[in-house]
Amino acid sequence: MSVDLKEWVRNVPDYPQPGIQFKDLTPLMAEPRAFRAAIDWFAARVEELAPDAVTAIDARGFIFASPVVDRLGLPLVLVRKRGKLPPPTVQKEYSLEYSEASTVEVRSDALSEGQRVVIIDDLLATGGTAVAAAELVEGQGAKVVGQVFLVELGFLDGRELILGKDPECEVVSNIVYD
Repeated sequence: MSVDLKEWVRNVPDYPQPGIQFKDLTPLMAEPRAFRAAIDWFAARVEELAPDAVTAIDARGFIFASPVVDRLGLPLVLVRKRGKLPPPTVQKEYSLEYSEASTVEVRSDALSEGQRVVIIDDLLATGGTAVAAAELVEGQGAKVVGQVFLVELGFLDGRELILGKDPECEVVSNIVYD
């Protein structure tokens, strides 16, 4: 029996500020069949890309990436908000859709030259976080072969930002809101 994951995404109007239609994935995470279907989907997409490691973006990306790496036997590299990882780290500042700027970091010894990496996150909006994560990965000599998202807000052009920085990167989303 197939699960329509879009049915489990709750729309929250005017959050976190007026005019924003927040896509809440907590109902999907609370429904075991839907969550399992999401993990199955992520695992299949990641496996197709044949990475050496998976990078997950703080914090909801961790929720989806953890069972995927367990299932596929891959290492998990965390991209976190500044100050959340022990040193040594490298950092990247980027713009957010709702505020001025933010900084993400990764351990500076997390990846190796030539490793193939897939980045997982729950949602692709403007692409700023995804591009910053890719720049952190590539700064260590690894290659981002794909970015995989459960939800994409297509009207915010995040996919175009990612592909503008790396046209060879596969960008895959399960649910796209145009």
